[in-house]
Amino acid sequence: MPQKSFIDDDRFDGMYMNVASTARGIEPLLDTVFSFLRRKTDFFSGPPGSDGNTDVAVSKVNEVLQKHANIYKEEKLKRESEKRKKEELKKAKEDAKRQKEEKEKKEEEGDDVFEVGDDGFDVSSSSPSQSEAVKSEDAAAAVTTCPQASSPDDKSSKEDDDNEPPPLGNGGTVPNKYTWTQTLSEVNINTPLPQGTRGRDLSVTITKTALKIALKKSLPNNYIVNSKLTKSINVDETLWTIEDANTLNITLQKVNTMEWWDSVCVDDEEYKIDIKKVQPENSALSDLDGETRQTVEKMMFDQRQKAMNLPSSDEQKKFDIMEKFKKQHPEMDFSKAKIS
Repeated sequence: MPQKSFIDDDRFDGMYMNVASTARGIEPLLDTVFSFLRRKTDFFSGPPGSDGNTDVAVSKVNEVLQKHANIYKEEKLKRESEKRKKEELKKAKEDAKRQKEEKEKKEEEGDDVFEVGDDGFDVSSSSPSQSEAVKSEDAAAAVTTCPQASSPDDKSSKEDDDNEPPPLGNGGTVPNKYTWTQTLSEVNINTPLPQGTRGRDLSVTITKTALKIALKKSLPNNYIVNSKLTKSINVDETLWTIEDANTLNITLQKVNTMEWWDSVCVDDEEYKIDIKKVQPENSALSDLDGETRQTVEKMMFDQRQKAMNLPSSDEQKKFDIMEKFKKQHPEMDFSKAKIS
């Protein structure tokens, strides 16, 4: 039998493609193969001294043909199985995404819903028998309370914090290691290097959860960075380059593009930034899709409200709903209630 390596040997593909294009058909192609064997070899007649019976040649052709037919069937089954797995995985991801969206939609709708009984009281968390026994003073006492006013010391502390400038580029600096900036979708790291450093002089290892940077001549003991990342990244879309032969630039693509990082590496968390101070670029909002833009604008609004000691958008929404409820039910006494 021929060696196993000949089963998928592609060294002669070019030659056979030329023959196939000339022969123009399967039968003419096979004719050229068997013509060669008949005219130039003892394939059909057998070695000298044999009886010249062609049964052995036919049997060998059938044997080889059946072997490749079996290989084809196995490869076909494998391709179909892989296709099924991909389709099932895709469907599972779509189902999970749909369930998440439905859950978020229900939670969003549920935040602002008051279930009102025949007597005008909120019965969303009580049984029918309990709702009938509710009194106006009980309803007023059941209203959710708002956070109490901060003490003077707390207010002073918050004012001091608010006076601090926002982090430059929404990032920070880890002394003797790197500086970093960020957007909602990516983190950019700049690490200083000796002048004249080339790519082959560096060892850079980036995984979904870790980052290692070192000069090869310093290995295995000295790393510039050797730490787990504080958040997961998308490795396939992450890249690094050397700029001006003295700076390593790394762009990490965030997995969660709806959150800000307070630090890059777990080992450098002592240099965290205050993400409440992060300021997205206003000019970039128009580049975001509708849902992402809405979320970013809400975050920015809530940050401004907090800086002015005013209610967030969610708190204001609940307050407006309660005010509307009070106007619809002037017979209820809310004088002793703390409204949020």
